[in-house]
Amino acid sequence: MATKAKKKPASAKAKASNGQEKKRVWLMYPPQKITRPILWELGQKFKVVTNIRQASVTEEIGIVCLELDGKGAEIAAAIKWLGKNGINVEPVEINVMAS
Repeated sequence: MATKAKKKPASAKAKASNGQEKKRVWLMYPPQKITRPILWELGQKFKVVTNIRQASVTEEIGIVCLELDGKGAEIAAAIKWLGKNGINVEPVEINVMAS
């Protein structure tokens, strides 16, 4: 018996055509910023959805792989704000074979 392919819901299509983007970045926190709830602040200040993909935190450094979902201008503004708040932001280079 053949099964029908599921169609994407209309909301998913609207989201894709609505200028939404996803971007992954590495965040490096210096020791004095580790305890600050910076990702919570980011979500309050900008219209972006944050998704922590990986993290490692010690007393010396915090490293977070963060996925940002939202409009391109909001993502860019959020990244700029992180930098102004002492967080080093680097793009994630994704291996095409792994995705």
